Amino acid sequence: MGIEFESVVDHPLDEVFGWHTRPGAMRRLVPPWQPMTVVAETTSLADGRAVLGLPGGLRWVAQHDPAGYDPPRRFVDTLSSAGPASWPPRLVSRWTHTHDFAAVGPGTRVHDRVDTPVPAAALRATFVYRHRQLADDLAAHRAAADAGLRPLVIAVTGASGLVGTALTAFLRTGGHRIVRLVRHRPTGADDRQWDPDRPAADLLTGVDAVIHLAGASIAGRFTDRHRRAIRDSRIEPTRRLAELAAQTADGPRTFVSASAIGIYGFDRGDAVLTEDSVRGDGFLADVVADWEEATTPAADAGLRVVAVRTGIVQSARGGTLRLMRPLFAAGLGGRLGDGRQWLAWIGLDDLLDVYHRALYDERLTGPVNAVAPEPVRNGEYTATLANVVHRPALVPVPSFGPRLLLGEQGVRELAEASQRVAPARLESLGHRFRRPQLRDALAHELGHG
Repeated sequence: MGIEFESVVDHPLDEVFGWHTRPGAMRRLVPPWQPMTVVAETTSLADGRAVLGLPGGLRWVAQHDPAGYDPPRRFVDTLSSAGPASWPPRLVSRWTHTHDFAAVGPGTRVHDRVDTPVPAAALRATFVYRHRQLADDLAAHRAAADAGLRPLVIAVTGASGLVGTALTAFLRTGGHRIVRLVRHRPTGADDRQWDPDRPAADLLTGVDAVIHLAGASIAGRFTDRHRRAIRDSRIEPTRRLAELAAQTADGPRTFVSASAIGIYGFDRGDAVLTEDSVRGDGFLADVVADWEEATTPAADAGLRVVAVRTGIVQSARGGTLRLMRPLFAAGLGGRLGDGRQWLAWIGLDDLLDVYHRALYDERLTGPVNAVAPEPVRNGEYTATLANVVHRPALVPVPSFGPRLLLGEQGVRELAEASQRVAPARLESLGHRFRRPQLRDALAHELGHG
């Protein structure tokens, strides 16, 4: 029982061990398909405690063992308890996880050994995922360091969302300090309260860069109220934040704002859309155009401004993939309509890399298409997803279904949107995508690699 799993990563021992000591490491290693979230990371691999949230309010408590701490070669954590919510996991299992690291030439052998009654077959996908995340994140941080990136103070809005949670964890493992701009009362030392309507004059003092992700979800029926929320949560808050960035003497020099491929309109046929393509038609195209224009005060003040035009993000933790996964796992998934619509997608980790590059690559300014190199048609997407979860995809989704949920405009601009978008700017810079193929991206997110 239990598992032993190892791989060799092309990074020095101290660098690999140091990555594990930084805030964000645990969040980067928890597989997205597992029903658990990081409640609290450990403050020390020597004797700290990490807490994971499980379904039903249960808690998994990992206590680090001082006797097993031997930096940079080893640390050990065991399943422990801290209150009634953590008792059930201990009743059904034991768990001692030994993390060993050894220098192998210029690289490092990473060896995980888990003593538990859980069989290895049930754990293998988790450790494949963990080791791949470690190697890919270290490679991304090395590329940034080689390009001259130093540790930054980065202010982030929308830090608790799907992208924000993953991005802040990733950046912290690279040694950056993250200042979360939050609307509620600050709960952490690096939180600053942000009023989108009246941001405080000192909100961005001491900040090197801003990553602006906040905005109401576009999913849902396009009622007057919903359309208002989409616009009001983006345009004026972005303008005010850009104005503040421009006015702060000891403030950011880089302003990176979320944007969307919705700017190209809901149906451009088979035309390949690049950053130089003209904008399209529709409500979302109007919103995105005004959203990007709202960053003008920062650009006019000499800040480098990047608008990350994001495609359909693939993550088991949220978005369309999270909604579709149970349907496809049950064999009930299928193409939408005739399946001819173009889908410009991107894996979550590849999206993080685009934001990361926007921080250090001075050649990136203006709009950047954050999409994978190979868009697919809806029919190919659904067939690939079905293949990854080993289920058929034989039942087409009738058009009246999405119309009941989204209404006519929602279906036109979301469910049936067709956008063949290419990452031309990134490709011109030789950008490396972690998972450029759809099947690999889906398998990584769903644990079927």
